[in-house]
Amino acid sequence: MFTGLIQGVGRVARVEPLGGDVRLHIEVGSLPFDVVEMGESIAVNGTCLTVVAFDAQSFSADASNETLSLTTLGTLAVGSLVNLERALRASDRLGGHWVSGHVDGMGTVKQIDDDARAQRWRFEVPSALTRYIAKKGSICVDGVSLTVNEADAQGFEVALIPHTVEHTAFKTTRVGDAVNIEVDLVARYVERLLLDKELT
Repeated sequence: MFTGLIQGVGRVARVEPLGGDVRLHIEVGSLPFDVVEMGESIAVNGTCLTVVAFDAQSFSADASNETLSLTTLGTLAVGSLVNLERALRASDRLGGHWVSGHVDGMGTVKQIDDDARAQRWRFEVPSALTRYIAKKGSICVDGVSLTVNEADAQGFEVALIPHTVEHTAFKTTRVGDAVNIEVDLVARYVERLLLDKELT
């Protein structure tokens, strides 16, 4: 589990084709990386990946064809900046919201406007996801926990404060770029509970 509070911005050092899928080699950049274990989970742009190799400045993780087709990881190039978060520990503060690292789909940046010192971003998402997005609810975009300002049948809007833009890969994101979207887990479970109730 993760919180959606980005701990560092890394960089794709190498994309290695391997046995039909790929192994990503990520330089950790500003991510605290003093103690790391083989097999631990790290969210890369909101996608939970497993560490299969590491050194003091980088780690490697395998991405299956399923992951590559359903997330933006399949479009990463050498030099791409990525948002990084290590898995939540029981003693950590939960400052964002519960994030699983299981991406629900991809969205598109449709508009970026200045709003005083902040920026207002609009995202378009697949219609299958809009039912889970509510005004003032939580949403995870490329691994970043955000509050939904507005939501409609095509997508949603959020406000990004200067700190968020400066300390995430959003600083290089542009209109037209694809992003990973994970809806709030609570919405998913509520829907399932209601469906089970209807079937009984």
